[in-house]
Amino acid sequence: MHALPAIDAVCNLNTQEVAEARPEWINKFHTTKFGRAPGELQRETLEDMLRLMDASNIQMAFLLAAKVGQLGLEGSWHIPMSAVADAVNRYPDRFRGIMGVDPTEGMKGVRQLESAVRNHGFIGAHLYPHWFELAPDHARYYPYYAKCVELDVPIQMQVGQSMVYVPDRPLRSVGRPITLDAVACDFPELKLVGIHVGIPWADEMIMMAYKHRNVFIGSDAHAPKYWPASFVNFINTYGQDKVFYGTDYPALSFERTRREIDDLGLREVPYRKFMFENAKRIYKLDI
Repeated sequence: MHALPAIDAVCNLNTQEVAEARPEWINKFHTTKFGRAPGELQRETLEDMLRLMDASNIQMAFLLAAKVGQLGLEGSWHIPMSAVADAVNRYPDRFRGIMGVDPTEGMKGVRQLESAVRNHGFIGAHLYPHWFELAPDHARYYPYYAKCVELDVPIQMQVGQSMVYVPDRPLRSVGRPITLDAVACDFPELKLVGIHVGIPWADEMIMMAYKHRNVFIGSDAHAPKYWPASFVNFINTYGQDKVFYGTDYPALSFERTRREIDDLGLREVPYRKFMFENAKRIYKLDI
């Protein structure tokens, strides 16, 4: 077991309730693009997930109630907020909830985000811009950004290119990290987290985090052994307070990411910040 405990800040449930809600393309995408064996993606109980977390010394995971596109469109689906809330209620010392954003829901979605935080203890928001083909600086997101400032919670969003998830519905890659620049200027109190590293524009994402005190980076969804050298250097040196660990589980396993991060040879203090302390600070966790 790894000696240092970790917080996985970008994680997905794989329980029966979630597995029954998700479309078929997800399993195929995970096996073809992420190289996961089909047997690794079978639905699991919360206790199964906790055993995997324990084996890699993952102390806490942030679970996404993700809104993957507008409901009714091909390939789109929403992870039930109730599934995440139930997991958090059952294991409050191991899980926290992150509420998804669908800008097409307007103020209904804004009120749902507020309820998730105020009534269910969720600690942040989550957004997939490419699923709506609206860049992060689009006006339709601004009510959600304002609500996150009011609630004092971060919002994490995928930056970098999107993939083709459903063959008949390719989506534009709207998540250029530079589009966070206007948002960070307009909302200097908003904690903005660019997840998925920003590849292939990782250097652009690094510069956004370097420029703005309120912009951070999540390292999930890309295997650590393939991270750009500039990103590893950022974690290890001048960006050591700006980046935190995540897997996008079950896209990547806890064991693989921890093993490959250990192989990067990070210095002790940046490694500790990256794996645990930065997420604790940014999300204001009392653990």
